Amino acid sequence: MDKCLLSIDWDYFIYTKEGNWVSHIESKKSLTDLWYKRYIQEKIRGRDIQKSYQLSSEVDTFWNKTKKYFKFVKDIKVYVSDSHSLSYYIAKETGCKTVYLFDSHADLGYGGLSSLNFEVNCSNWLGKLLKNKQIKKANIFYSPHTVEKPEHFKPMNSIYNIGYYDFDDLIIGIKVSVIHICRSGTWTPPWLDKKFTQFIDALGIPYEIMHCPVRKWDTDNIILSDQINYLMA
Repeated sequence: MDKCLLSIDWDYFIYTKEGNWVSHIESKKSLTDLWYKRYIQEKIRGRDIQKSYQLSSEVDTFWNKTKKYFKFVKDIKVYVSDSHSLSYYIAKETGCKTVYLFDSHADLGYGGLSSLNFEVNCSNWLGKLLKNKQIKKANIFYSPHTVEKPEHFKPMNSIYNIGYYDFDDLIIGIKVSVIHICRSGTWTPPWLDKKFTQFIDALGIPYEIMHCPVRKWDTDNIILSDQINYLMA
């Protein structure tokens, strides 16, 4: 049986009433500075940005539901990162031929097939795995809060073996060889990072952190010079 990668994006559990606020470029600034900028901008408007983002209650039941269907191999490896692009390299290096993705984004590449000609990044890693024949099948489980739809990826869907599913479509006994959990800090706010750590710990399996820097979130002690720097970010 082919090896399988279970890839989970933290943004699967996070939603906002205000639509898609965040940058699509992963960088040091987008991880923290731009979140402070948004906080300050919303405060000027008399709003608290932290009240605009909510954490789905599914985060508390996810692992139990997952373990109902997925069977983890003995001594399974678990990796944690900020960028989801690490899933490309994990699948390639471990020889996984199937990916089960839980995410608010399909990560098949945005902008049509030409987006798969770019280097591997957080938005095209799954499409690159298919294009480069590193995997045979991609199984996508969208967050209930996503704004994406499978038809947004018609070019990829027509060429590659891609399926879109719900939890109820799973069969019991899917063997998983490796797990990757990413924070996607460009899309997920830093004030929920503690919840992210709790979510990982709830899996109950030792994990290795691969470049997931700690983010400081302290809105009570922002001095004027910091505010100016954040607003210029």
